[in-house]
Amino acid sequence: MDYVMRSVRAEEWPLARQLRLEALQDPAAPVAFLDSYEAAVARPDAFWQDRTAAAAESGDVRQFVAESPDGEWVGTVTVLVERPEDDVRFGEAPSVDQGHLVGVFVRSEARGAGVADALFRVAVDWAWSLSAPRLERVRLYVHENNPRAAAFYRRFGFVPSGQRMPVPGSGPGERREWELEYVIERG
Repeated sequence: MDYVMRSVRAEEWPLARQLRLEALQDPAAPVAFLDSYEAAVARPDAFWQDRTAAAAESGDVRQFVAESPDGEWVGTVTVLVERPEDDVRFGEAPSVDQGHLVGVFVRSEARGAGVADALFRVAVDWAWSLSAPRLERVRLYVHENNPRAAAFYRRFGFVPSGQRMPVPGSGPGERREWELEYVIERG
């Protein structure tokens, strides 16, 4: 099946909300997202409207979706632009201008059809296309207990950086869970 990879449009917030809620019900959600279905479903429409408008119109955030020929969204990925002078969103402040991939999700019926590869290509290409700032690398985090995602990221060209951060809310000491940073450098 042919899918179109494209940026979201601000008025598509109901579709963005629907796909996010579906992603949060996926069996991998507890290790893939720093969010819960219960928290997300309780957010007001204004939250989703603002979030989708920012992901469609901002130069610092871009959400891409995979759209089937019948208009159904089957996957998504978001790129956040991070600069050393910005507030820290995840882990440590970056030492260079970089992109950060978040919110990766592909519906089960579209997995294995190249959708994730195509979404990553468009997201990373968009990151490299920026000139102000010129991004030096793109990163993402993957939970230590999410081998399916880690294998895909490595296959795409991301490599573990050796950096990690504790999963928010995970236990102390031996019970602590970790998010592992993977990066791809500008070639």
